[in-house]
This record gives sequence, C-alpha cells and structure tokens, in this order.
Amino acid sequence: MLDNWMVLPTCLPLVRRRCHACTSGRFRASGKFRVNANHKLLDVWLLVLCTSCGATAKLTVLERMNVRCVRPELLDRLHDNDPGLTAELLQDPVVQRRNRIVLDWDDAWRLDTGGSDHRDREVIDVSVRFAARIPVRPVRLIAEGCGLSRAEVERLITEGRLVSAVSLGGRLSADFTFTLKR
Repeated sequence: MLDNWMVLPTCLPLVRRRCHACTSGRFRASGKFRVNANHKLLDVWLLVLCTSCGATAKLTVLERMNVRCVRPELLDRLHDNDPGLTAELLQDPVVQRRNRIVLDWDDAWRLDTGGSDHRDREVIDVSVRFAARIPVRPVRLIAEGCGLSRAEVERLITEGRLVSAVSLGGRLSADFTFTLKR
C-alpha cells in the first residue's frame, strides 16, 4: 500500500536580502504591488518589508514592459494586490534570479501524512508530493513523518533499509518516493 504525504505551505516564505537601512537580511512580502506606467511602458514591483526595521524594498516583477504585452487578467491581479499572485511571483525562478533573492522556508510549511498509521507495518512505501516548490531535506521529512530522529533516518539510509530513486541527501523540492524496511 502506497502512503501519500503532502508538503504544504502554511504562509509566505521570508525573502533573504540585505536591508539598506539596517543589518537585517530578511524581508516579508507585504502583498502589495506598485505599478508605474510611463507612457506605454510598465514597471511592476512587489513590495517587501524588513523584518527588523520595517524598511520597504522593491522586487522587480516587470521592467519596461509594453502595456499591450501584459495580459489584462494579470494587470487586474496586480492592481487588486492578489495574495495568490504574490505567492506565485515569489516562487518564480525568473523573479528570484532578477532580484538576486533566496526564499527562506523555515517555519513556512507543514507535512500532511494523511493521518495514516504506518508505525506498525514492516515495509512502508511513501509518495511525497509538494504543493509548492519548497526546498526541504528529505531526511527531515522522513524523520517527522515516521516519528524518528534524523540520526535514525541517516542510519537506516546507511544500512540500506531506507531507499529511494532520488538522493536523500541535500534538499529536494520535487515529488519523490521512498521505501522504508524496518
């Protein structure tokens, strides 16, 4: 029997970026957009606030884009400060690269194991799915989902009793499966 686990965001991640006003390196998304039109050209920024001093910084979303090239529904969402759009744009690799930011997902996600009780089974097959691109260490997910310590999970990997088609070292943000033999 294949168990299904889901990694779900609980809130927006923090943005790692140096504050120009203080020494802090973390910002939270305000959920507000600034749209500036210069004749037929549009600039759009997502506003973020320093977690320490509250200073505002702008993350470039669109730069010198012709108004006709912007989908009307996107423009409406920008003007409405759509919170779903904020989440989408924060996770967009193009926006991250353009603004040289990294997202901090600590305390911004949870693991839903579907309430399955697998502790008494000898072999557990699990499919882990990600609702968003949240980089998480598989060892941490498995430890949390199975009620084990991280050291115990590492030992099971070394002994070959915890196997997966993907490397369980480092971080993953894509769906994967694993098998645990007790």
